[in-house]
Amino acid sequence: MSVQPSDQGGCAVIHLGGETAVVVPLYEYRMLKALERRATPGDLDEAQIDAAIAEHEAWVEAGRPGELTHDEAMARLLTDR
Repeated sequence: MSVQPSDQGGCAVIHLGGETAVVVPLYEYRMLKALERRATPGDLDEAQIDAAIAEHEAWVEAGRPGELTHDEAMARLLTDR
């Protein structure tokens, strides 16, 4: 596991098992969960879209790590494993 400072509102970012997470104070986590419970289904859908766009933008800013060429993708898709 590694911990790094981030631009995520002053919270630390950790990397563990191929996943990245933001460490937030427990109060903020509880508040986010309460907001999630009170949100309408439409609000949740829009939040998921906003999060996906932010994830894509971060991936592009990072130089698109893990991106495959068309030939590499086809080789992986068409190879028996």
